[in-house]
Amino acid sequence: MRQTIAIKPLLVAIAAMAAVVTASNFLVQYPVQARLGALDLADLLTWGAFTYPLAFLVTDLTNRNFGPAMARKVVYAGFILAVALSCLLATPRIAMASGTAFIIAQLLDVVIFNRLRRLVWWMPPLTSSVIGSLVDTTVFFSLAFAAAFAILGPNDPFAIESSGLFGVLSLQAPRWVSWALGDLSVKLLMALVLLAPYGLLRHLIAQMLAPAAGAAGR
Repeated sequence: MRQTIAIKPLLVAIAAMAAVVTASNFLVQYPVQARLGALDLADLLTWGAFTYPLAFLVTDLTNRNFGPAMARKVVYAGFILAVALSCLLATPRIAMASGTAFIIAQLLDVVIFNRLRRLVWWMPPLTSSVIGSLVDTTVFFSLAFAAAFAILGPNDPFAIESSGLFGVLSLQAPRWVSWALGDLSVKLLMALVLLAPYGLLRHLIAQMLAPAAGAAGR
């Protein structure tokens, strides 16, 4: 009965996942054009860093309320839909890098969350999101911009230009390395910020499911 009850929430979760990843694939191509004192944020951040962490929120809420098997379905379906859509919005190399990073990081998130699900409520989503973000950032930015993976397609000239690492001119590195570090910093911050909506939504979803589960049981 639980699987029948979960069909509609599953479709909602899949749609949410596809929207989040597609938006992130598009926004990751746009640096944040702003300055923080002497620091040029264009050398550190893309807008995709602010949207992608929502993917972990969708996965974790599905895992909490419907279990890891359902969460993996959301990841697989979201992966297929998001990659297909991102091919229309981003370069093929960005789409491949995003898809690879997404599937590895999200499946890892499912495993870690499930291992920790009996601990205090905030521990599973925070731990799984932090580790997933580390893996996702490493895989995505390496495949998307590193010269070693040029076989995946042409690179973005702006991304591979040398610039000061985190704005420190004496430490020169390709601009995408600073993007990756800045991107990861935002993702880790978002992992903390998203604990609030996670805590609220897990209760709301559980309350919504309780009456339906009781009716099905009768």
